[in-house]
Amino acid sequence: MTQRVNSLEHQLKNMQGLAGQKSIAFKDLCMFPDVHFPLGFKIPKFGKYDRHDDPISQLKRYCNQLIGAGRNEELLMAYFVESLMGVASKWFMDQDTSRWYVWDDMARAFVKQFQYNNYIAPNRNSLSNLKKKPTESYREYAIKWREQAARVKPPMDDHGLIIVFLQAQEPGYFQSMMSVVATSQARGGA
Repeated sequence: MTQRVNSLEHQLKNMQGLAGQKSIAFKDLCMFPDVHFPLGFKIPKFGKYDRHDDPISQLKRYCNQLIGAGRNEELLMAYFVESLMGVASKWFMDQDTSRWYVWDDMARAFVKQFQYNNYIAPNRNSLSNLKKKPTESYREYAIKWREQAARVKPPMDDHGLIIVFLQAQEPGYFQSMMSVVATSQARGGA
């Protein structure tokens, strides 16, 4: 009989959209229910992490925004989700926070989950293979290329940037540049 009642309760929860959720009470939904704000604390607007960046950089940005929170690790953990979006936010919400006793536990779990971004950072070879799409202007392409170049470690000097950028160009780029130079020289000589 008890088994039938439990089965009926489970079916009822499924119909109500609560499958797998014990309760919708605040104490059961809140990941950090005992967090207390310091006097005068205001939640800052966080830059959002979308899983495509270095997780350590995100942790640094987040901590710098919460310098005024002091050493309240529960507060730091509770509002970290506000700095996440998309897959990263979903990852956080799916975590069993009872395993996180201190900030370092949560930060380690976050870095472990998203550390693959550090392994796929561009290098000189990938930059030389980054070609302009037919739908983008040279300006859009150059900005995108430079953003990727800024992620290369160790950073490249200006001379290295120029060489790799030129290696990435299609033959049409040089023809376009030569016609621009020829046109500007013709105007200057007239």
